[in-house]
Amino acid sequence: MTQHVALVTGANHGIGAAIAERLAADGLAVVITYLSIDEPEDEGTPERLRENHRSDASTVVERIAVAGGRAIAISADLLDASVIPGLFDAAEEAFGPVDVLVNNATGSLQDTFRARDRDWAGRSLTPVTAAGFDRQFGVDARAGALLIAEFAARLQERDGTWGRILSMTSGGEQGFPGEVSYGAAKAAIVNYTMSASLELNRFGVTANALHPPVTDTGWVTDEVRGFVEQDDRFFSVAEPSEVSDVVSFLVSDAGRRVTGNVIRMG
Repeated sequence: MTQHVALVTGANHGIGAAIAERLAADGLAVVITYLSIDEPEDEGTPERLRENHRSDASTVVERIAVAGGRAIAISADLLDASVIPGLFDAAEEAFGPVDVLVNNATGSLQDTFRARDRDWAGRSLTPVTAAGFDRQFGVDARAGALLIAEFAARLQERDGTWGRILSMTSGGEQGFPGEVSYGAAKAAIVNYTMSASLELNRFGVTANALHPPVTDTGWVTDEVRGFVEQDDRFFSVAEPSEVSDVVSFLVSDAGRRVTGNVIRMG
């Protein structure tokens, strides 16, 4: 069996970490990117989420190694477009060419057009600003697009015939109140991913976007759980491993005919 190599961005905690560990358990070699961020205290943000954001990916790599998998971690600020080719170079040096790309990293912030300073979950809200736009779109949309471009260029250069692209999304077609730039940036990366599904299918590449439900990555409080319980769109608050289960299928050979979709979890 060919050893596939996955590049998973933003995988030092939460959904990204769960995806990295699951793909390693499935037999893929995994390259993890992360950026440790020390965020200011906020009364609506649990300390465990701030701890997650401060972490590097060493514990994720260690768990993968203990379980018998292979992984490396690279600190990378995806706002710097020049780092992207180096991620693929590092993967090729360690394991071989990247043939699975998971766009998970986000510059997530809560911003709004309303004159409010707190969102529904009690987190700080900021107005839409140029700086916020640049951060959000720079990571979620521009970096995601450039990662797909690098993936596609290298695959074609080596006459590749197999590949998987998965981009994480959120929000909705009618906008994302309280996270308006986040929702807009996710809409952009979804569109890039759908274009990739059409342009790269002749090379054996599938490309999909995955919309997880409310997932406990460290930000979920009792109030959030209560809100989700009353919302008919969701079964309940999900665990990151439930998201990685779906990713595992989509990047497997069993998912070879699943492409060009935005897959929404309940």
